[in-house]
Amino acid sequence: MLCYGDQEIDLARVDAQKRWYIVIKIIRVLLSSRPKLLSEVIRNLIEHQPDMQVVGEVLDPLQILRAIRQILVDVVIITPLRANGEPKICHMLLAEQPLLKIVTQSSEGDAAYLYQSGRQKKCIEEPSGQSILDVIRAAVPPAVH
Repeated sequence: MLCYGDQEIDLARVDAQKRWYIVIKIIRVLLSSRPKLLSEVIRNLIEHQPDMQVVGEVLDPLQILRAIRQILVDVVIITPLRANGEPKICHMLLAEQPLLKIVTQSSEGDAAYLYQSGRQKKCIEEPSGQSILDVIRAAVPPAVH
């Protein structure tokens, strides 16, 4: 059994000649988090996921747009400086990269949201590390062929 988020693939039921077609997508994550301690916690959490990879980190949210133009990114995690502040850059990023997913989290870690192109922001209930990982996995579909 191969598990990916809430999706399970029974490899025993997949024809042996077709098994090599099954590819699990590595979710590429760009971090833009402050304070430094929160950034390190998020980085450590992502780096311990077999299906996720931190592809870069920018401290200045204004540099995110430049970074996503230079490297392939599926998800950006932004920690705004204000607890209830909505990063205005989210709308700009999604306008340029409509497939991008953005997760924002308050500096205190008590509020988190998912932004996707064409959808209203989604509140992440009880924003623990696991709930954020689950939301990311649900938002970025696996590449199963």
